[in-house]
Amino acid sequence: MSNSLPASDPCVHCGFCLPTCASYRVLGTEMDSPRGRIHTLKAIAAGELELDAAVAPHFDSCLGCFACVSACPAGVRYDQLIEQVRPQLNQAELRSPWQQQLRRLLLGVIPYPPRLRALLQPFRLYAGGPLQRLARLSGLIKLFGPEVAAMEQLLPALPPGAFGPDPQGVLPATGKQRARVGLVLGCVQRVFDPAVNHATIAVLQANGVEVVLPASQGCCGAASHHQGQLEQTRDLARDLVKQFEGEPLDAVLVAASGCGHTLKQYGELLPGEAGFSAPVLDVHEFLSQIGLSEAFQARLEPLPKAVAYHDACHMIHGQGIAAQPRQLLRAIPELQLREATEAGVCCGSAGIYNLVQPEEAAALGQLKAADLSDTGAQLIASANIGCSLQIRQHLGPDGPPVLHPMQLLAISAGLLPATASNV
Repeated sequence: MSNSLPASDPCVHCGFCLPTCASYRVLGTEMDSPRGRIHTLKAIAAGELELDAAVAPHFDSCLGCFACVSACPAGVRYDQLIEQVRPQLNQAELRSPWQQQLRRLLLGVIPYPPRLRALLQPFRLYAGGPLQRLARLSGLIKLFGPEVAAMEQLLPALPPGAFGPDPQGVLPATGKQRARVGLVLGCVQRVFDPAVNHATIAVLQANGVEVVLPASQGCCGAASHHQGQLEQTRDLARDLVKQFEGEPLDAVLVAASGCGHTLKQYGELLPGEAGFSAPVLDVHEFLSQIGLSEAFQARLEPLPKAVAYHDACHMIHGQGIAAQPRQLLRAIPELQLREATEAGVCCGSAGIYNLVQPEEAAALGQLKAADLSDTGAQLIASANIGCSLQIRQHLGPDGPPVLHPMQLLAISAGLLPATASNV
């Protein structure tokens, strides 16, 4: 393995990363920790060890949550190390044929909304209905293996907008225009939770922001990037950049933190190539920068609910965004913001991790659901679609609703109805 470690590796093996590491939390083995993986990389670089089918699973167990990067007192860039390793894990001899085929299937469908919708068409009556409940109670799904069972467990009731059409065109600002932005709709979010995009658009418009939505925009490449499939990621990135070409924009916005982390890495993924003509910002970053308009703030009605905000890993650790979503939520009158005890620990979603490493992901999902429930919150706010699906699953049908902060703002402003299914 070449270029796996910097010439002067600053890791002093102090162990500060261990309690923050999601895989170490559930597996408890040194080789499944950042410190252990760095030690393994050193051994590989020295020719003392080979990256083979026995060693590779210890890298596959990493969720790429980057909590260790935030915790490290020596400034070790583990995030860069694991991103160098991931493409090498795709060598055929390092995974079983089933694991290879599963990843190929997932990455051949998830980043392409038309394919994802076509695959989900037969499940329109099943998802969220009596057939699904019966299948789960009977345990029948478990006969197909843990990965298929994990997919079924994550499958939510499909909302009316799941099968399109997607919002598109140039949507005007309400009142005096303050900015003009492009909005990346995401692939999973537009199918499994399209209400998030509608709420985001409504909040932006009501704050004087014109929103540009290219008709054929695709995936940003986050799912494939997370799995080290660099060529697929670059192809998706180039196509998305092309969709926004020629549009004079103040920013390109995203309302899913996993997407945002990858979008902000386009300069590294596409070196020397033209990227977006405007900076990429998370929608919370953007609204915090320009401030909520006076007209919008005047619309906000009390929402007397206790809300626990979930810090998505690619938001807090990957992008350093923590204060802005909380600032926006505190703008809602009478909303009580509550903090989880272990806010920085991963929920187990991590791209497609909860589908390819279902047992570890389930253990983390249960820990996260318990931590959020212990706050006594009546609502959970999550700004990443993967996290939202994971948390909803482990909170169960009787748990508090999980909504995006943009949905809560939209509901408070009277832009979306407050119903029994949300608040």
